[in-house]
Amino acid sequence: MSSIITGEAVVLELRPASFAARALGLLLDVAFNIVLLVAILIGLAAAGEDLDEAAARALTLASVVFCLVIVPVAVETLSRGRSLGKLATGLRVVRDDGGAIRFRHAVIRGLTGFLEIYLTFGGVALTVALFNDRSRRLGDLMAGTYAVRTRVPVEQPVPVFVPQRLRAWAAAADIGRIPDATVRRASQFIRQAGRMAPLSRAGMAGAIATELSAHVAPPPPPGTSPDDYLAAVVAERRSRELARLTQARRRNTEIGERLQRLPFGS
Repeated sequence: MSSIITGEAVVLELRPASFAARALGLLLDVAFNIVLLVAILIGLAAAGEDLDEAAARALTLASVVFCLVIVPVAVETLSRGRSLGKLATGLRVVRDDGGAIRFRHAVIRGLTGFLEIYLTFGGVALTVALFNDRSRRLGDLMAGTYAVRTRVPVEQPVPVFVPQRLRAWAAAADIGRIPDATVRRASQFIRQAGRMAPLSRAGMAGAIATELSAHVAPPPPPGTSPDDYLAAVVAERRSRELARLTQARRRNTEIGERLQRLPFGS
């Protein structure tokens, strides 16, 4: 998974597509385009009796360009990076910054794809994709794009609460000076702790707990484990933030009601 920070300071978690998924999606796209081209050529052959040789060649060339370049570019532009093959495999092409691709990205990918996929029978595309971390083909490198997974399993929320023995301490502790970045790391650790190896989990919990302790006073009761400490701080901070927001919303509602009762215009 790769993290991208947008200009609005929003963190996007994107999962680059695997080589196998990209290869399967590419094969499906190629198969669709070839079938479309064959169908058009059959139609031209049926009407070939009414065409001279030069016109037939021109229409054949136009059909090749239409099926192998124009159609892929149009589909990716209109679908914002989701061709038929990518829809089937749960993929989508995005920019390097995580945004949706535009017409110029699709054109670069389409023109380059005609060379690396059809003229070289996919050899260039597969070779380039094997030797970079995001399985990007040559067209992706030139356009500044890559494919990501859109079918990601929904992560079940992990309940976070203050342990019973730490409730009195958490209610009286000063936790208002904790930096937001530190709280985010602690929250992310709690969500992922169940999937971590025991040694890695213990080491990371201790490190984050030490970082939190520099902004929390007084220290927790002796014998408190790092996991319980993190859970208590994160849960208590969340409860205080929720209470503060609820109080602010109630105050704004009361002010609005008072303003409505004022005799304006009298």
